[in-house]
Amino acid sequence: MALNCGIVGLPNVGKSTIFNAMTAAGAESANYPFCTIDPNVGIVALNDPRLLTLQKAFGSKRMVPATVEFVDIAGLVAGASKGEGLGNQFLGHIRETDAILHVVRCFEDTQVIHVEGSVDPTRDIATIDLELILADMDSLTRRKSRVEKKARSGEKDAKADLAATEKVLALLEAGEPARKADLTDDERAILKDAHLITLKPVLFVANVAEDMLGKPNPLVEQVERIAKEQGAQVVAISGAIESELATLDAADRQDYLADLGVEEAGLDRLAHAAYALLGRITYFTAGPQEARAWTVRKGTLAPAAAAEIHSDIERGFIRAEVAAFEDVAAIGPWQPLKDAGKVRLEGKDYVVQDGDVIYFRFNV
Repeated sequence: MALNCGIVGLPNVGKSTIFNAMTAAGAESANYPFCTIDPNVGIVALNDPRLLTLQKAFGSKRMVPATVEFVDIAGLVAGASKGEGLGNQFLGHIRETDAILHVVRCFEDTQVIHVEGSVDPTRDIATIDLELILADMDSLTRRKSRVEKKARSGEKDAKADLAATEKVLALLEAGEPARKADLTDDERAILKDAHLITLKPVLFVANVAEDMLGKPNPLVEQVERIAKEQGAQVVAISGAIESELATLDAADRQDYLADLGVEEAGLDRLAHAAYALLGRITYFTAGPQEARAWTVRKGTLAPAAAAEIHSDIERGFIRAEVAAFEDVAAIGPWQPLKDAGKVRLEGKDYVVQDGDVIYFRFNV
Protein backbone atom coordinates (compact mmCIF):
# COMPACT_ATOMS: atom_id res chain seq x y z
CA MET A 1 0.00 0.00 0.00
CA ALA A 2 1.80 3.11 -1.21
CA LEU A 3 1.72 6.06 1.20
CA ASN A 4 2.06 9.41 -0.52
CA CYS A 5 2.78 12.68 1.31
CA GLY A 6 3.13 16.04 -0.42
CA ILE A 7 5.69 18.45 1.08
CA VAL A 8 4.38 22.02 0.78
CA GLY A 9 5.22 25.49 2.06
CA LEU A 10 6.41 28.90 0.93
CA PRO A 11 9.59 29.13 -1.17
CA ASN A 12 12.88 28.96 0.75
CA VAL A 13 11.51 27.34 3.91
CA GLY A 14 13.71 24.25 3.48
CA LYS A 15 11.37 21.81 1.71
CA SER A 16 13.89 20.59 -0.83
CA THR A 17 16.71 20.49 1.74
CA ILE A 18 14.60 18.25 3.97
CA PHE A 19 13.47 16.17 1.00
CA ASN A 20 17.06 15.65 -0.17
CA ALA A 21 18.18 14.56 3.27
CA MET A 22 15.20 12.25 3.62
CA THR A 23 15.45 10.53 0.29
CA ALA A 24 19.00 11.18 -0.91
CA ALA A 25 17.25 11.83 -4.24
CA GLY A 26 19.29 14.89 -5.12
CA ALA A 27 16.43 17.30 -5.73
CA GLU A 28 17.77 20.72 -6.69
CA SER A 29 17.93 23.12 -3.75
CA ALA A 30 18.91 26.77 -4.11
CA ASN A 31 18.42 30.20 -2.58
CA TYR A 32 15.75 31.52 -4.92
CA PRO A 33 11.99 30.98 -5.35
CA PHE A 34 10.59 28.25 -7.59
CA CYS A 35 13.79 26.24 -7.66
CA THR A 36 11.53 23.16 -7.73
CA ILE A 37 9.22 23.23 -10.75
CA ASP A 38 8.39 19.59 -11.42
CA PRO A 39 7.59 17.56 -8.30
CA ASN A 40 10.45 15.38 -7.06
CA VAL A 41 9.44 11.97 -5.71
CA GLY A 42 11.39 9.91 -3.22
CA ILE A 43 10.71 6.63 -1.43
CA VAL A 44 11.78 6.54 2.21
CA ALA A 45 12.24 3.30 4.13
CA LEU A 46 10.56 3.32 7.53
CA ASN A 47 13.26 2.67 10.11
CA ASP A 48 11.74 -0.08 12.28
CA PRO A 49 14.08 -1.92 14.69
CA ARG A 50 11.55 -4.77 14.93
CA LEU A 51 12.50 -5.87 11.42
CA LEU A 52 16.13 -6.50 12.40
CA THR A 53 14.93 -8.57 15.37
CA LEU A 54 12.79 -10.69 13.05
CA GLN A 55 15.64 -11.14 10.58
CA LYS A 56 17.86 -12.48 13.34
CA ALA A 57 15.14 -14.70 14.81
CA PHE A 58 14.27 -16.34 11.48
CA GLY A 59 17.75 -16.20 9.92
CA SER A 60 16.34 -14.23 6.98
CA LYS A 61 18.71 -13.38 4.15
CA ARG A 62 17.33 -9.87 3.74
CA MET A 63 14.97 -7.28 5.21
CA VAL A 64 12.27 -5.40 3.28
CA PRO A 65 10.98 -2.38 5.24
CA ALA A 66 7.72 -0.48 4.91
CA THR A 67 8.03 2.73 2.91
CA VAL A 68 6.55 6.20 2.63
CA GLU A 69 6.56 8.18 -0.61
CA PHE A 70 7.33 11.88 -0.34
CA VAL A 71 6.64 14.40 -3.09
CA ASP A 72 8.55 17.69 -2.98
CA ILE A 73 6.16 20.24 -4.46
CA ALA A 74 7.34 23.69 -5.51
CA GLY A 75 6.85 26.60 -3.11
CA LEU A 76 3.44 28.22 -3.07
CA VAL A 77 2.94 31.97 -2.79
CA ALA A 78 0.02 34.31 -2.21
CA GLY A 79 -2.15 34.11 -5.31
CA ALA A 80 -1.24 30.50 -6.10
CA SER A 81 -4.94 29.59 -6.35
CA LYS A 82 -5.19 32.17 -9.16
CA GLY A 83 -2.08 30.93 -10.92
CA GLU A 84 0.61 33.06 -9.28
CA GLY A 85 4.02 31.37 -9.32
CA LEU A 86 2.72 28.54 -11.51
CA GLY A 87 0.28 27.92 -8.64
CA ASN A 88 -2.36 25.99 -10.57
CA GLN A 89 0.21 23.44 -11.71
CA PHE A 90 1.59 23.00 -8.18
CA LEU A 91 -1.84 22.73 -6.59
CA GLY A 92 -2.67 19.97 -9.05
CA HIS A 93 0.29 17.96 -7.76
CA ILE A 94 -0.93 18.37 -4.17
CA ARG A 95 -4.36 16.96 -5.07
CA GLU A 96 -2.74 13.64 -5.98
CA THR A 97 -1.19 13.08 -2.54
CA ASP A 98 -2.71 11.31 0.49
CA ALA A 99 -1.54 13.81 3.11
CA ILE A 100 0.20 17.16 3.42
CA LEU A 101 3.48 17.87 5.19
CA HIS A 102 3.50 21.63 5.67
CA VAL A 103 7.09 22.83 6.15
CA VAL A 104 7.29 26.11 8.09
CA ARG A 105 10.43 28.21 8.39
CA CYS A 106 11.36 28.66 12.05
CA PHE A 107 14.89 29.99 11.66
CA GLU A 108 16.42 33.41 11.05
CA ASP A 109 19.12 33.67 8.39
CA THR A 110 19.88 36.86 6.48
CA GLN A 111 21.62 34.78 3.82
CA VAL A 112 18.41 32.91 2.92
CA ILE A 113 15.78 35.05 1.21
CA HIS A 114 12.24 35.02 2.57
CA VAL A 115 9.59 35.88 -0.01
CA GLU A 116 7.79 38.13 2.51
CA GLY A 117 10.97 39.75 3.78
CA SER A 118 10.68 38.38 7.34
CA VAL A 119 10.16 35.13 9.23
CA ASP A 120 6.63 34.84 10.64
CA PRO A 121 5.23 31.29 10.97
CA THR A 122 1.70 32.47 11.77
CA ARG A 123 1.52 34.62 8.65
CA ASP A 124 3.22 31.99 6.48
CA ILE A 125 0.84 29.22 7.57
CA ALA A 126 -2.14 31.51 6.97
CA THR A 127 -0.88 32.26 3.45
CA ILE A 128 -0.64 28.59 2.51
CA ASP A 129 -3.92 27.68 4.22
CA LEU A 130 -5.77 30.47 2.38
CA GLU A 131 -4.46 29.41 -1.01
CA LEU A 132 -5.48 25.80 -0.42
CA ILE A 133 -8.93 26.87 0.78
CA LEU A 134 -9.40 29.15 -2.25
CA ALA A 135 -8.34 26.32 -4.57
CA ASP A 136 -10.93 23.99 -3.02
CA MET A 137 -13.59 26.71 -3.16
CA ASP A 138 -12.99 27.13 -6.87
CA SER A 139 -13.18 23.38 -7.40
CA LEU A 140 -16.40 22.94 -5.41
CA THR A 141 -18.07 26.00 -6.93
CA ARG A 142 -17.67 24.46 -10.37
CA ARG A 143 -18.80 21.09 -9.02
CA LYS A 144 -21.91 22.66 -7.47
CA SER A 145 -22.92 24.14 -10.83
CA ARG A 146 -22.67 20.74 -12.50
CA VAL A 147 -24.49 18.88 -9.72
CA GLU A 148 -27.34 21.41 -9.56
CA LYS A 149 -28.16 20.67 -13.21
CA LYS A 150 -28.20 16.94 -12.48
CA ALA A 151 -30.43 17.46 -9.42
CA ARG A 152 -32.92 19.51 -11.43
CA SER A 153 -33.11 16.78 -14.05
CA GLY A 154 -33.87 14.22 -11.33
CA GLU A 155 -30.64 12.26 -11.74
CA LYS A 156 -30.21 9.61 -9.07
CA ASP A 157 -28.00 10.54 -6.09
CA ALA A 158 -27.55 14.12 -7.35
CA LYS A 159 -29.37 15.62 -4.34
CA ALA A 160 -27.06 13.86 -1.89
CA ASP A 161 -24.06 15.01 -3.92
CA LEU A 162 -25.34 18.59 -3.93
CA ALA A 163 -25.96 18.56 -0.17
CA ALA A 164 -22.44 17.30 0.56
CA THR A 165 -20.91 19.83 -1.83
CA GLU A 166 -22.82 22.75 -0.32
CA LYS A 167 -21.97 21.60 3.21
CA VAL A 168 -18.23 21.77 2.58
CA LEU A 169 -18.41 24.84 0.37
CA ALA A 170 -20.09 26.82 3.17
CA LEU A 171 -17.23 25.89 5.51
CA LEU A 172 -14.59 26.91 2.96
CA GLU A 173 -16.33 30.24 2.38
CA ALA A 174 -16.07 30.82 6.14
CA GLY A 175 -12.29 30.40 5.85
CA GLU A 176 -12.12 26.91 7.34
CA PRO A 177 -10.53 23.81 5.76
CA ALA A 178 -12.73 20.95 4.55
CA ARG A 179 -11.22 18.59 7.15
CA LYS A 180 -13.20 20.48 9.81
CA ALA A 181 -16.48 19.44 8.19
CA ASP A 182 -18.48 16.85 10.12
CA LEU A 183 -18.84 14.49 7.17
CA THR A 184 -20.53 11.11 7.25
CA ASP A 185 -18.89 8.13 5.57
CA ASP A 186 -21.38 8.46 2.72
CA GLU A 187 -20.55 12.15 2.26
CA ARG A 188 -16.83 11.38 2.22
CA ALA A 189 -17.44 8.73 -0.43
CA ILE A 190 -19.46 11.22 -2.51
CA LEU A 191 -16.70 13.85 -2.37
CA LYS A 192 -13.81 11.46 -2.90
CA ASP A 193 -13.52 12.28 -6.60
CA ALA A 194 -13.35 16.02 -5.78
CA HIS A 195 -9.79 15.45 -4.49
CA LEU A 196 -10.14 18.28 -1.97
CA ILE A 197 -6.76 19.49 -0.76
CA THR A 198 -7.99 20.79 2.61
CA LEU A 199 -9.70 17.49 3.37
CA LYS A 200 -6.30 15.79 3.56
CA PRO A 201 -4.65 15.33 6.98
CA VAL A 202 -1.80 17.74 7.75
CA LEU A 203 1.49 17.39 9.61
CA PHE A 204 3.43 20.59 10.35
CA VAL A 205 7.21 20.39 10.01
CA ALA A 206 9.00 23.20 11.89
CA ASN A 207 12.41 23.72 10.28
CA VAL A 208 14.71 25.15 12.96
CA ALA A 209 18.32 26.39 13.01
CA GLU A 210 21.06 23.94 13.94
CA ASP A 211 21.72 25.60 17.30
CA MET A 212 18.00 25.68 18.22
CA LEU A 213 17.20 21.98 17.89
CA GLY A 214 15.58 20.74 21.10
CA LYS A 215 15.56 24.23 22.66
CA PRO A 216 12.61 26.52 23.44
CA ASN A 217 11.76 28.42 20.28
CA PRO A 218 9.07 31.13 20.04
CA LEU A 219 8.76 30.49 16.30
CA VAL A 220 8.05 26.78 16.84
CA GLU A 221 5.58 27.70 19.58
CA GLN A 222 3.59 29.64 16.99
CA VAL A 223 3.39 26.54 14.81
CA GLU A 224 2.40 24.37 17.78
CA ARG A 225 -0.42 26.76 18.71
CA ILE A 226 -1.86 26.69 15.19
CA ALA A 227 -1.44 22.92 14.94
CA LYS A 228 -3.35 22.48 18.20
CA GLU A 229 -6.20 24.63 16.84
CA GLN A 230 -6.31 22.46 13.71
CA GLY A 231 -5.96 19.15 15.53
CA ALA A 232 -2.63 18.51 13.80
CA GLN A 233 0.83 17.46 14.99
CA VAL A 234 4.20 19.21 14.79
CA VAL A 235 7.62 17.68 14.22
CA ALA A 236 10.55 20.06 14.76
CA ILE A 237 13.69 19.21 12.80
CA SER A 238 16.77 20.97 11.49
CA GLY A 239 17.11 20.57 7.75
CA ALA A 240 20.78 21.55 8.00
CA ILE A 241 21.54 18.84 10.57
CA GLU A 242 19.58 16.23 8.64
CA SER A 243 21.57 17.08 5.52
CA GLU A 244 24.78 16.33 7.41
CA LEU A 245 23.38 13.09 8.84
CA ALA A 246 22.43 11.93 5.34
CA THR A 247 26.10 11.86 4.36
CA LEU A 248 27.19 9.61 7.26
CA ASP A 249 27.19 5.85 7.65
CA ALA A 250 25.08 4.19 10.36
CA ALA A 251 27.77 4.19 13.06
CA ASP A 252 28.78 7.80 12.52
CA ARG A 253 25.12 8.83 12.45
CA GLN A 254 24.58 7.35 15.91
CA ASP A 255 27.69 9.10 17.23
CA TYR A 256 26.52 12.40 15.77
CA LEU A 257 23.04 11.97 17.28
CA ALA A 258 24.61 11.14 20.64
CA ASP A 259 26.67 14.34 20.46
CA LEU A 260 23.45 16.25 19.81
CA GLY A 261 21.78 14.56 22.77
CA VAL A 262 18.97 12.99 20.75
CA GLU A 263 18.08 9.32 20.24
CA GLU A 264 16.38 9.46 16.85
CA ALA A 265 17.07 11.46 13.70
CA GLY A 266 14.47 14.10 12.94
CA LEU A 267 13.67 12.54 9.58
CA ASP A 268 12.97 9.18 11.21
CA ARG A 269 10.54 10.94 13.54
CA LEU A 270 9.01 12.66 10.55
CA ALA A 271 8.60 9.44 8.56
CA HIS A 272 6.96 7.68 11.52
CA ALA A 273 4.66 10.66 12.13
CA ALA A 274 3.62 10.67 8.46
CA TYR A 275 2.95 6.92 8.65
CA ALA A 276 0.74 7.38 11.71
CA LEU A 277 -0.93 10.43 10.17
CA LEU A 278 -2.27 8.26 7.38
CA GLY A 279 -3.67 5.72 9.85
CA ARG A 280 -1.35 2.89 8.83
CA ILE A 281 0.06 0.01 10.85
CA THR A 282 2.69 -2.63 10.10
CA TYR A 283 2.43 -6.40 10.18
CA PHE A 284 5.30 -8.74 9.35
CA THR A 285 6.07 -11.93 7.51
CA ALA A 286 9.36 -13.72 8.12
CA GLY A 287 11.21 -16.80 6.95
CA PRO A 288 14.60 -17.95 5.68
CA GLN A 289 14.48 -15.78 2.55
CA GLU A 290 13.26 -12.47 3.96
CA ALA A 291 11.72 -10.57 6.84
CA ARG A 292 9.26 -8.08 5.41
CA ALA A 293 7.09 -5.28 6.74
CA TRP A 294 3.65 -4.83 5.18
CA THR A 295 1.54 -1.70 5.39
CA VAL A 296 -2.22 -1.78 5.99
CA ARG A 297 -4.82 0.61 7.35
CA LYS A 298 -5.86 0.33 10.98
CA GLY A 299 -8.88 -1.97 11.21
CA THR A 300 -7.93 -4.15 8.22
CA LEU A 301 -9.23 -7.73 8.33
CA ALA A 302 -6.86 -10.66 7.80
CA PRO A 303 -7.94 -11.52 4.21
CA ALA A 304 -7.50 -7.91 3.06
CA ALA A 305 -4.11 -7.78 4.76
CA ALA A 306 -3.15 -10.96 2.89
CA ALA A 307 -4.09 -9.25 -0.37
CA GLU A 308 -1.13 -6.90 0.13
CA ILE A 309 1.07 -9.94 -0.48
CA HIS A 310 -1.00 -11.39 -3.33
CA SER A 311 -4.66 -11.31 -4.35
CA ASP A 312 -4.65 -15.13 -4.62
CA ILE A 313 -4.04 -15.38 -0.87
CA GLU A 314 -7.10 -13.25 -0.17
CA ARG A 315 -9.28 -15.30 -2.54
CA GLY A 316 -8.14 -18.63 -1.11
CA PHE A 317 -7.82 -17.49 2.50
CA ILE A 318 -8.24 -20.32 5.04
CA ARG A 319 -6.76 -18.91 8.24
CA ALA A 320 -3.95 -16.80 9.62
CA GLU A 321 -1.36 -18.12 12.03
CA VAL A 322 -0.46 -15.12 14.19
CA ALA A 323 2.25 -14.45 16.76
CA ALA A 324 2.95 -11.23 18.64
CA PHE A 325 6.25 -9.54 17.86
CA GLU A 326 7.17 -9.54 21.56
CA ASP A 327 6.87 -13.34 21.66
CA VAL A 328 9.06 -13.73 18.57
CA ALA A 329 11.67 -11.46 20.14
CA ALA A 330 11.64 -13.53 23.34
CA ILE A 331 11.28 -17.07 21.94
CA GLY A 332 12.44 -17.19 18.31
CA PRO A 333 11.02 -18.57 15.04
CA TRP A 334 7.82 -20.42 14.20
CA GLN A 335 8.28 -23.92 15.61
CA PRO A 336 9.53 -22.81 19.05
CA LEU A 337 6.64 -20.33 19.11
CA LYS A 338 4.15 -23.12 18.39
CA ASP A 339 5.74 -25.37 21.00
CA ALA A 340 5.33 -22.56 23.53
CA GLY A 341 1.68 -22.07 22.57
CA LYS A 342 2.31 -18.54 21.28
CA VAL A 343 0.83 -18.98 17.78
CA ARG A 344 -2.89 -18.21 17.44
CA LEU A 345 -5.21 -19.38 14.68
CA GLU A 346 -7.34 -16.50 13.40
CA GLY A 347 -10.14 -16.46 10.82
CA LYS A 348 -11.58 -14.05 8.28
CA ASP A 349 -12.95 -11.68 10.92
CA TYR A 350 -9.60 -11.11 12.61
CA VAL A 351 -8.49 -7.45 12.72
CA VAL A 352 -4.76 -7.27 12.09
CA GLN A 353 -2.79 -5.49 14.83
CA ASP A 354 0.41 -3.47 14.58
CA GLY A 355 3.38 -5.79 15.14
CA ASP A 356 1.60 -9.03 14.23
CA VAL A 357 3.83 -11.68 12.67
CA ILE A 358 1.61 -13.66 10.33
CA TYR A 359 1.73 -16.82 8.24
CA PHE A 360 -1.27 -17.12 5.91
CA ARG A 361 -2.83 -20.48 4.98
CA PHE A 362 -4.74 -20.47 1.70
CA ASN A 363 -6.02 -22.62 -1.16
CA VAL A 364 -4.57 -21.99 -4.61
